[in-house]
Formats: sequence, C-alpha cells, structure tokens
Amino acid sequence: MTYDYNLFVIGAGSGGLAASKRAASYGAKVAIAENDLVGGTCVIRGCVPKKLMVYSSHFPALFQNAAGYGWKVGEAELDWEHFITSIDKEVRRLSELHINFLAKAGVELFRSRATIVDPHTVEVDGRKVSADKILIAVGGRPVKPDIPGIENAITSNEMFHLKEKPKHIAIIGAGYIGTEFACIMRGLGCEVTQIVRKDLILKGFDEDIRLGIQEGMIEHGVRIVKNSIVDSIEQVPEGLKLNLSGEHTEPIVADVFLAATGRAPNVEGLGLENAGVNVVPSAIEGPGYDTMSAIAVNEYSQTSQRNIYAVGDVTDRMNLTPVAIGEGRAFADSEFGDNCRVFSHGDIPTAVFSTPEAATVGLTQDQAKEKLGEDGIKVYRTRFRPLFHSLTGASDRTMMKLVVDANTDKVLGAHMVGDGAGEIIQGVAIAVKMGATKKDFDATVGIHPTSAEEFVTMR
Repeated sequence: MTYDYNLFVIGAGSGGLAASKRAASYGAKVAIAENDLVGGTCVIRGCVPKKLMVYSSHFPALFQNAAGYGWKVGEAELDWEHFITSIDKEVRRLSELHINFLAKAGVELFRSRATIVDPHTVEVDGRKVSADKILIAVGGRPVKPDIPGIENAITSNEMFHLKEKPKHIAIIGAGYIGTEFACIMRGLGCEVTQIVRKDLILKGFDEDIRLGIQEGMIEHGVRIVKNSIVDSIEQVPEGLKLNLSGEHTEPIVADVFLAATGRAPNVEGLGLENAGVNVVPSAIEGPGYDTMSAIAVNEYSQTSQRNIYAVGDVTDRMNLTPVAIGEGRAFADSEFGDNCRVFSHGDIPTAVFSTPEAATVGLTQDQAKEKLGEDGIKVYRTRFRPLFHSLTGASDRTMMKLVVDANTDKVLGAHMVGDGAGEIIQGVAIAVKMGATKKDFDATVGIHPTSAEEFVTMR
C-alpha cells in the first residue's frame, strides 16, 4: 500500500524532533505536527527558560560574595520586565531555530494539532493523511491537585510569564520542579514558602542529596513547611490564603501560589482508541490523579498497535529531555536506519538545579542496599567547605558520595550536592556507565584545586 508519508510524528518536542530528523536522514518521507511553539516543554516552558532563571537567581549571592574578595558592589536591582521579556525572546529564537533545522532535514511541518483516525491515518489541518508509521511524542503537562480554590493557583507553565515579581510565593510540591522554583524565586529576592507532604523533599533521590539540598535551602532562607497538606485556597485582600492540615495548621497568605505536584502524559484527545493503542496508569500520585494514563510501549517504544510508536514523557518511563531524544533516535535507527537497537534507561545522570545544586547517576545507597544487602556495598562520602567560600564567609557545604559493590569494586552510583554538580557528574557518569571500579577512580589523578578531585581522592 502507498502512504502519504513513511513517518508522521505527532508532537515537535525533544523526542519528536530527534526522531523526525534522524528518520529523514535515512531517506524517509517525514511530516511532523505541532500546535504550539516548536521545541516542546524543554525549550518553551522547561529546561531552557528555567536554567536562564537559575542563572539570574545566582547573581545576588555573587554580588554579596564578591565583598569577601575585596570588591565593592553597589546596590543591585532586578528589572523584572526586562528579565522576563529577554527569556521569552530567547525561547522564541530557539523555536525558530528548530523550525529551520526541520526544513534543512526535509521534514514537513504542520503548524496544527493532529489526531489519530485509524492505525495508518491522522487528521491535521482539516484533512486526513496516511503514514506507514506514526510516532506519538506529545510530552506531558502540569496538573493541579483536586483542592477547593485550586483555580487560583498557577503551574510551572505560567512561571515564565509573571508580569511582576511576587513578594511572597507559596509552592506545593516536593519534586524537582517545586524545589527548583523555590530556590529560583528566593534567589531573585522573593519570600518563599514550600509546603511538602513528608519530612523531606525529592522522593526517589539519594538520602544525602535530599538532606543536603533541603538543609541548604533553609540556610538560604526558603521556608519549608513539612508534613502538611493544603486543604483549600481562598482569595483574601492580601492575596491568596492557603488553609493547611497536618503538622502545620496556621494559614499561609501569599500573592502567588504555584502548584508543582506533578505532570501527566498528554494523552487526551489524541484518538488513541481509534487505533487500539493501549494505555497504563501514570506514575503520578496524589488526590485526583488516579485517572491519569500513559501510553504503554515495549523496549522498542512500540505500542499495542504494531506500526504506532511513542517516546518521551507521554510514555511516563523516565521523563528527561535527553531520554526522549535518545528514545526518538533509537526508534528512527531501528525502523529506518537498518540498525535495530534499544535505548538503555540504565545509569542515566540527572541534575536538580536548586540552590545548592545536585546531580546523580546510578543507584542510590538505599537501592544498592536493597539489591546487594547491607554488607554487599561500601559507601564513600565527603563533606567540605568549597575553597571559593574560604573568603566569602558563607556556610555553604559540598557533599560527594560513591556507592560501591563490595564484591566487585564496581561503582554503582555517584551523588553530589554543591556548585557545579551537574557539570561534574556528567563526566563521572561516563565512568559509571563504562563500569569503572573504585580502584579506577583511585588511580585517576585529580585536578587541584577543584571540588571534582574529591571524587578520585575519597578513601
């Protein structure tokens, strides 16, 4: 049978862009549909604009630390409108860049929403087109908990478009999104209250990372309200009143309220049922989230319909931009490049761009202990004051940790809290992925004086 396209991609985010360009490079006739700015969550309302906000949030501390080195810095003030406008301008520049990349690759772009009509047909721009294979890469979206008054809350999407800098922002959510925005807004000079359901933030990360970030945040002035739940939100003359239950019951009043309690796969309205594509419950937890679904796929990103595939956050496997890109390229290589392969989800490094920053790769201490037993692992840990702060007077500390298999000496996990954690762990991740041993780390000469050298000098 002859089709209009060899591949039709729904969603021009990280995974969809990577897959479409790779497939086109093999000679496939490819089209991609996107009803928003091209680039997806990462470029438009995630990694990139958030990291720009992170950079900006660090300047006040740099101004203050400069005094310890003899610099006299005048009074600093943030021009919020210039700041937000500049970020939006950069986002749109990057979006146009991705459009140009698609054109150069020979991928046809539909600036419209696409829905599935049947296993080989999608409807886009009011017409039906056919494809041998369909790839779903529509990502995820922030969702709000089912709380009275939640319509007064914003999500991470709106954080990049606030018209004024909040005086006081309240945040619910203990994950990386809520944690990062708490640190960003505090660095930008806002009063920040983060409300979390348990004792510690960042469930799933190594315990030392969770403790290190939380202690550092409190030291930098973020108020963390633990073991508490927001029951309702009311509009009051002073702003928004959050009524709480749990360990803390005194209401909190803030002028902006961010709900950062989770992201759900973007499956609604895709027409999955028209093609018999199966879904599974999403991993998102909390009140009102039990109906969230993700697209079920096998190790080759293939759905229950053999010619339809899905990659990235819509599958709710590991929701990271580089993972979506890797899954998209593996799909294209397998289906169009005569190179059948599976993308490995093991030993994937990740970072939390909080203040202090953290990064990790491999197993946590608890995961390694569960796998090998208490006596099956060795843990090497160091905690120190960075050389940079020897003159600033700041009490910031850096933590580094290696989790090692006691029998094979293989490094199972590496974890860090402190300045440059993301950059440092990226290099360490290569060693962990290759199966390096603690002896290999010990045999590596450190670069002195750096924080990174601690990873090869721990005993």
